[in-house]
Amino acid sequence: MKIGVLGAGRMTEALAGRWIEAGHEVFIGGRTPEKAADLAKSLGAAGAGTLREAAAYGDVILLAVLREGLESTLAAAGAGEGTLAGKTVVDVGNSVDTEDWSQVTWEGRSMAERAAELAPGSHVVKAFNLAFSDVWKTPPVYGGRPLAVPFAGAAEGKSVTRKLIQEVGAAPLDAGDLSQTPHLEAMGCVVIRQLFGGAHLGSTFAFLTPDDA
Repeated sequence: MKIGVLGAGRMTEALAGRWIEAGHEVFIGGRTPEKAADLAKSLGAAGAGTLREAAAYGDVILLAVLREGLESTLAAAGAGEGTLAGKTVVDVGNSVDTEDWSQVTWEGRSMAERAAELAPGSHVVKAFNLAFSDVWKTPPVYGGRPLAVPFAGAAEGKSVTRKLIQEVGAAPLDAGDLSQTPHLEAMGCVVIRQLFGGAHLGSTFAFLTPDDA
């Protein structure tokens, strides 16, 4: 599978590294090409370059940007021109105001819903937003079980997202369609507030899946 990455930060380092280990070809796109190139080299990625190049490269897109950079990143990737049409976009971001820990929305819409608006024709799925980046660097195990990872979004993107969750050693937990993504992002506010307050960096919601029964 070819995965194009929009963003060259901690989540990219953690998730892209695991997917490269699983045999996928990853191209890292960044606002600063030098930073993207350095990360690609350290991970053994297939290549690095601009955000638009990453959008063109991937059959699947990892959207790993801060909420403040969502619109400018997708614009630079050419999303409004259809570069992401037909592709699964896995959005791992959170929309929290760290001044008062409130959820930031776009006129009531989640970050994932806004991404879907900005990338017409794409299949946006929210996943991986409920844990700090380091959690994904090794298979996450909680209570002796693989961590259950809630994901929600477009039906067309769920199959590949489920596979990507499994390939980091976690258990997929379907949380619904795109309308449920505001709830996942609200849960992210809870986790981030705890992390800022000094909680262990492995802190997250540890769900049980039906397979655990």
